[in-house]
Amino acid sequence: MSHTQATAQSQSAGPAVDLHDMTFAWGERATLLDIADLTIDRGERVFLHGPSGSGKSTLLGLLGGVLTPAAGRLRVLGEDLPHFGGRARDKFRADNLGIIFQMFNLLPYLSVKDNVLLSCRFSKRRAQRAAERGGIAHEADRLLTVLGFPDEALARPVIELSVGQQQRVAAARALIGRPQLIIADEPTSALDTDIRRTFVDLLSDECAGSGAALVFVSHDLSLASSFDRTISLTEINRASGEEGG
Repeated sequence: MSHTQATAQSQSAGPAVDLHDMTFAWGERATLLDIADLTIDRGERVFLHGPSGSGKSTLLGLLGGVLTPAAGRLRVLGEDLPHFGGRARDKFRADNLGIIFQMFNLLPYLSVKDNVLLSCRFSKRRAQRAAERGGIAHEADRLLTVLGFPDEALARPVIELSVGQQQRVAAARALIGRPQLIIADEPTSALDTDIRRTFVDLLSDECAGSGAALVFVSHDLSLASSFDRTISLTEINRASGEEGG
């Protein structure tokens, strides 16, 4: 069996996220995260909350393969990420994960649509999946329309957008190419209260359509009812660190 076949087989079985006795610390500081067990099923939508400094963003960095744990099991979509080298983790993330960063990470000199298409330029697998839905450009247009962008706005540079609009561009970029795990770090923080729930509903609908699991971090507990399960990080974390996010 080839590596590609083995990877596809492993990703078709088991939960989206599987952590066991996983720990993480920043350098020589005290342990920030110590999680005995955490399992998130494929297609499950999870709302994760906790106070500032409790390690929420750090946990998302671990799930995304940006960080590696000090010990324990960290399995994402059937893969043991700590066993991957840095380049392999980067490729796995580009192919399989959609990440909505807290700071968006959009390229200011690109248009709205070109920022969305970046995910497909970095991953042939996501480009192929987007192409199967009517074409890559068509899929970018569809997602942006769903998220409230008129056609005339697609060619505008993102620096001309409001913060809330930039946040929605980041969401479309994360969703294109049907990744199997969406990681969202405070994705509604710049949105008006009256459109936050609409945004969450649209995000959930897109994940349901692709079968993707969703890990959604927010301080806004009023949104929790839109999810399958709510997790308090302070309740599952055996550590008491002060750093992180």
